[in-house]
Amino acid sequence: MTKGQEKTQRILSAIERREPDRVPVGEFFWTNFVKRARNELAGGQDFNPYRYWDLDLIVITPNMDPHLKGIQVLESRPGRTVVKTGFGATIELRDNCPMPSFLECDTRTYDEMDEFAFDDPRDDRRFFVALDDQLNSVSDALNLGIPPFIDRVNAYADDFCVFGSVCEPHEMIWRIMGTTNVLLKIGEDPIRVARFVERLGDFLVGIAEGQILAANGKLAGLYIWGDIAYDRAMFFSPDFWRSVYKSQVARLCAVAHAHGLKTIYHGCGNASAVFEDMIQIGVDAYNPLEAKAGLDVVDLKRRYGTRWSFNGNLDVRVLTTNDKDQIRREVLRKLSAARGGGYIIQSDHSIPDNVNPDSYDYVIQLLREYGNYPLEEAVG
Repeated sequence: MTKGQEKTQRILSAIERREPDRVPVGEFFWTNFVKRARNELAGGQDFNPYRYWDLDLIVITPNMDPHLKGIQVLESRPGRTVVKTGFGATIELRDNCPMPSFLECDTRTYDEMDEFAFDDPRDDRRFFVALDDQLNSVSDALNLGIPPFIDRVNAYADDFCVFGSVCEPHEMIWRIMGTTNVLLKIGEDPIRVARFVERLGDFLVGIAEGQILAANGKLAGLYIWGDIAYDRAMFFSPDFWRSVYKSQVARLCAVAHAHGLKTIYHGCGNASAVFEDMIQIGVDAYNPLEAKAGLDVVDLKRRYGTRWSFNGNLDVRVLTTNDKDQIRREVLRKLSAARGGGYIIQSDHSIPDNVNPDSYDYVIQLLREYGNYPLEEAVG
């Protein structure tokens, strides 16, 4: 059995609410943390956080741009870069701002929404060709020259549990039209928005199916990206989500399950109003469980632990203190939620650069010491 198969077995056991050999560990990292760790830890330019800390789960994202145009750099000067993407979005990146700013979207009106045409979601270029795309290339930094999806899958499959990923429709529509504009459109004419969401669902089912076939058995599951909430509640009513988005998420889960894959839904903020719906439609686990949005995996495990699994919830605010006593208490408390399986531990979003690399190293040390089954009494 390869290391990747062992880790896949560990992840799948946890999602199925069984106790594997140890609590599996996943993570996402902001670019500037990786740069800092590259300078401060062994490994130099070849530093890879997943390999350095021997994590269990890695998520690989294909090209989901509606139009396969690549990234057009409109402006590039010290401290500021402006690009245009296959979403028709003009985006500004600044060195002094952690996230990109959407300056303009080509699609703004209902008529433009109705006329919006998608390139083939199963086009081989999405999976087998190096073509810069918005989701992989435009984040807290501009990352051009990303290898093809299949090359990235193959690079990790022998050593990690690999998940592919796909957006759900709301994660796509706000990238096409802008967040504020979409929410206004929902309020003004929800039926017309719902028609576009259905077409987005068709496109995304194709993206899911295309990557599963391209990976040829090397994926263990799909992450479903879908930010539908802020720290206190959802961006729109739970009833609107149920009437418009729920069936589309169900379709993505069905595609994954038809191929024997698991699903983890990544939703920032607090979308707990629709957690029961997500369980009903086949979401196998939920991420990132933001602590700052009032989510606590220990509490959630008590409420849903016989029916649902969880991924995340280490409070980044605690990690950024770089105080080992506080970090130890946080890690051991959250580890207690792993009793009986059902938990993949990682941060409640991503590791930022104000977490010292040696602080994150300490997190991993604690997980290796106390995260073996049966769990040590120290975890509570």
